[in-house]
Amino acid sequence: MTPVTAAEKASHSISAYGSARSTISGTPLSAEELRKTHAYWRACNYLMLGMIYLQDNPLLKEPLKIEHIKNRLLGHWGASPGLAFIYIHLNRLIKKYDLDMIFLAGPGHGAPGVLAPVYLEGAYSEIYTDKSEDEEGLRQFFKQFSFPGGVGSHCTPETPGSIHEGGELGYVLSHACGAAFDNPELIVSAVVGDGEAETGPLATSWHINKFLNPIRDGAVLPILHLNGYKINNPTLLARISREELENLLRGYGWTPYFVEGSDPESMHQAMAATTEHCISEIRKHQQEARKTGVAERIRWPMIVLRTPKGWTAPKEVDGHRLEGFWRAHQVPMADVRKNPERLHQLEKWMRSYKPEELFDESGKLVPELKALAPSGARRMGANPHANGGKLKRALRLPDFQEYALKVEKPGTIEAENTRPLGVFLRDVMKLNMKNFRVFGPDENTSNKLNDIYAVSKKFWIAENFPEDADGGELANDGRVIEMLSEHTVEGMLEGYVLTGRHGFISSYESFIHVIDSMFNQHAKWLSICNHLSWREKVASLNILVTSTVWRQDHNGFTHQDPGFLDVVVNKSSAVTRIYLPPDVNSLLSVANHCLKSENYVNVIVCDKQMHLQYLDMEAAITHCTKGIGMWEKACNDQGSEPDVVMASAGDIPTQETLAAIALLREEFRDLKIRYINVIDLFKLQPSSEHPHGLSDKDFDSLFTIDKPIIFNFHGYPSLVHRLAYSRTNHNNMHVRGYKEQGNINTPLELAIENEIDRFSLAMDVIKRVPKLQRIGAHAKEKFLNEQISCRNYAYEHGTDRPDAAAWKWPY
Repeated sequence: MTPVTAAEKASHSISAYGSARSTISGTPLSAEELRKTHAYWRACNYLMLGMIYLQDNPLLKEPLKIEHIKNRLLGHWGASPGLAFIYIHLNRLIKKYDLDMIFLAGPGHGAPGVLAPVYLEGAYSEIYTDKSEDEEGLRQFFKQFSFPGGVGSHCTPETPGSIHEGGELGYVLSHACGAAFDNPELIVSAVVGDGEAETGPLATSWHINKFLNPIRDGAVLPILHLNGYKINNPTLLARISREELENLLRGYGWTPYFVEGSDPESMHQAMAATTEHCISEIRKHQQEARKTGVAERIRWPMIVLRTPKGWTAPKEVDGHRLEGFWRAHQVPMADVRKNPERLHQLEKWMRSYKPEELFDESGKLVPELKALAPSGARRMGANPHANGGKLKRALRLPDFQEYALKVEKPGTIEAENTRPLGVFLRDVMKLNMKNFRVFGPDENTSNKLNDIYAVSKKFWIAENFPEDADGGELANDGRVIEMLSEHTVEGMLEGYVLTGRHGFISSYESFIHVIDSMFNQHAKWLSICNHLSWREKVASLNILVTSTVWRQDHNGFTHQDPGFLDVVVNKSSAVTRIYLPPDVNSLLSVANHCLKSENYVNVIVCDKQMHLQYLDMEAAITHCTKGIGMWEKACNDQGSEPDVVMASAGDIPTQETLAAIALLREEFRDLKIRYINVIDLFKLQPSSEHPHGLSDKDFDSLFTIDKPIIFNFHGYPSLVHRLAYSRTNHNNMHVRGYKEQGNINTPLELAIENEIDRFSLAMDVIKRVPKLQRIGAHAKEKFLNEQISCRNYAYEHGTDRPDAAAWKWPY
């Protein structure tokens, strides 16, 4: 007898095959319940294959022919049987206990495993009436999948019951946590794919269990689905010992329960017993906390489900392993139109699910199986939490004008721009203690928003030290969520707004890039939702980008990157908005507007440090309403043509532009200057490209059709050119902005490094205005000398020259 090696023992212990091996024992399903449950799963598996392959003959009432097969075979089979398996067992508990539950599918391209049970429960046909519960509806249901004009292979917004697409992996747990916040009766089942579990965002989001309050929040039930393979590689967590995996998950703070195997009968029993145990645990913990009023950190239950990749597929095709291997990930047999033997093999596979036992002659699921699904809004495909606009209630907002900063003379006093916003957000939270939250990666105090803690502290349910009472602002009933993972807090906010609530997040400008692709995914989600009449509008995602590039004089080069705006501009104009308020009152007006809006991603760029204040509240409201406009007190071209147009967007660019105007007016008394301030960046685009864009006539009226334009911009100069490239006078537009120059600099020195400073701008005007080219040499020399002096002073004293730093608007 050949001895069994240690490697073989380890391989057997983590195998996905065999009778069920589970932490929780028991056989809660009667023989009849087991028969029906397995039949329902067979129906799901049949539908999933039909989606991938068929465009006709949906019930196989005749032998399968080539013309019944789609011309292009697209889709993903591998994770789908496991997803449907989970969905069915959760359905059982929803019915048994009248649970309020939604289903989030984290594995990429797992849509067939969700679409099938959503169709069988009837939720799909109620929305898409042409996909009716009959033979013709089933044919349409099959044909649309991964088909032009149809639906994709993840749980896209078109999927009833979904708030999580999975187009990009890593966010299912953070989305689930956000959905559970302030939803005490909701259970969010969140399936984590084992490929997804290798991503950084997912790794940090295991910590969500430390942010759920068992009294006021719902619960998240993570289900780590180990099917062993990604596209063509093993997955890491499926190749470590059960002991190591259990220790990892326990270390994250969960109580894991394992269900492993491939034998359907024993696996159904094990899954039924395990899911019931987990729901019982969740309810027990919640009831105890709600009875005692004590919110303590709980080691919530989770499930590790290990099944073969592409479960129930043929074991081999052409001598190559299929079920339980990476070849089952996408289309299991891609050559069925060309290979008669393969077509026969597919038909045999589909008929193995015995569709004639599952559907009646008309194509409807037989009544005994139909009865297994929940009804009405308890169906996970029809749960209103997954169409959050149905539950959304408008925020109660205080009058933002009451938080105004008094500005008697423009450009003469300084204030921290974001601090009054924190006071405003404090009172927004006070008025909306069940449907508004503030999120941030450990930076709300740094970003001067810390007045919010007067109403609600930072949520903290882990261990406390005595010194935390000294300014820690921690509380186990806090509503402010801070964790040093931009991915996780952004995901929580997305889940919160998608289920019908409102929120606000702030981040350092240079590190908002961490969520570039998360922003992309959310913007794409909203773009599709705009074309779905049944998707109700949700609150906008509001992002404050602060600690900006021009005041990163102490953190240096690593903290200098305003490029998030370039990412935002890439997305649909129907869902993106960018605002650059230069002072306190314009920031308050913009924030108030954004909190009222729906179905947008609002990006507000405003620094947190001391800045000059320009607009009283009345002027701020007017200017913000227009989004772009002339500041009359900075213009001297009234009643005549300007010689030059100077414009800015952003706080420091505005200050430096106004300082340049003052220099020029002092040197050239007859120089006619028009000044334009831009708050709404998309005003620069034509109205044909963005709903906020100015018409060409209005743009020409402001910027002229032939005068030089010196535009001082907060971000990278190319972005302004990109937005305004089609404008009449674009060839005369000269944009200054961040050029990747700088490190440990004083504020003015950093501006000089990137040529957005007052001296560079003034010299540029001399260069661009024809009449100054002849007479401006002495002034240009003066400005250059001043610039050199300021730079030398910074290098010698470590601070800006006092007269330059204390500059005020003189007119």
